[in-house]
Amino acid sequence: MSNGVSRREAIQRIAISAALLAGGGALAKARFDRGDETRAGQVRDRQVRDFGAKARPEQPSLAIAKSTQEPEVLARRAVEALGGMKRFVSRGDVVAIKPNIGWDRLPVHAANTNPRVVAELVKLALQAGAGRVVVTDASCNEPNRCFQRSGIWRAAYDAGATVILPAEHRFRELRLHGDVLDTWPVLTPILDADKVINVPVAKHHNLARYTGAMKNWYGLLGGRRNRLHQELDASIADLATFLRPTLTVVDATRVLMRNGPQGGNIDDARDVFQVVASIDQVAADAYACTLIGERPQNIGYLKLAQGRGLGTTDWQRLRHVEV
Repeated sequence: MSNGVSRREAIQRIAISAALLAGGGALAKARFDRGDETRAGQVRDRQVRDFGAKARPEQPSLAIAKSTQEPEVLARRAVEALGGMKRFVSRGDVVAIKPNIGWDRLPVHAANTNPRVVAELVKLALQAGAGRVVVTDASCNEPNRCFQRSGIWRAAYDAGATVILPAEHRFRELRLHGDVLDTWPVLTPILDADKVINVPVAKHHNLARYTGAMKNWYGLLGGRRNRLHQELDASIADLATFLRPTLTVVDATRVLMRNGPQGGNIDDARDVFQVVASIDQVAADAYACTLIGERPQNIGYLKLAQGRGLGTTDWQRLRHVEV
């Protein structure tokens, strides 16, 4: 060999260079598989965005507020019973609030989250020191009409939130590595936040039997979500595996008892006057489904979620409080 390099040394250098290139390629692939998000982790090769708050032995993990007709009071009392919003939000945080704004319906129809519950959570987050609060969802019906008729656009904006419509450029393709969900467009304002508050409405669902916290993550996805209905329970469990919220607040102030998830008949809904707050999205659904007469053990995705270690359907075994 020329330049004073022996044949053996040349082979060794080529081998080292190849190893470095292979390592760099593997690292690049890992970053791509994570969607290039530093928050991502993997559990059994599944993608995870974990915003979750830790359980504290001195504080409840689930709170049920009831017995008043004011939605904002119920929401505030439920969060206060868990230790207050400062337990979940730090100064300067960007907080994403994810209501159900799926349907072109009025609040009286109980198809969407009550706007007064959403507005109260915006106020509590800002009072806790949040630098910015974002309210968004990927609607099933035409988004402008859903955001306006639901009352959420005006209520959230007046409370100080930035309201974001689900425009195409707001989504990014991510590999989720779920049993059903592989590569899907995901709503980025939620993933880009520091804290995530899931604010579903509890209601009947003609396929899933009940919809609440875990099913609300369908509003995280773009694309043709109706394709997922063929494996509904597994897709819901995939979504709940992928995104672990900081806090779940289930609106059960007015509940759609039948003909869900869209409803449209006022007689299908009734006032229940409850709000459930929890750091366990499975437990929140396990309690809230009973409000429409369902049992947790009959909800397929709740059983799957518990099997994956996402939470418990036996909410009564958690430290909980009724206020």
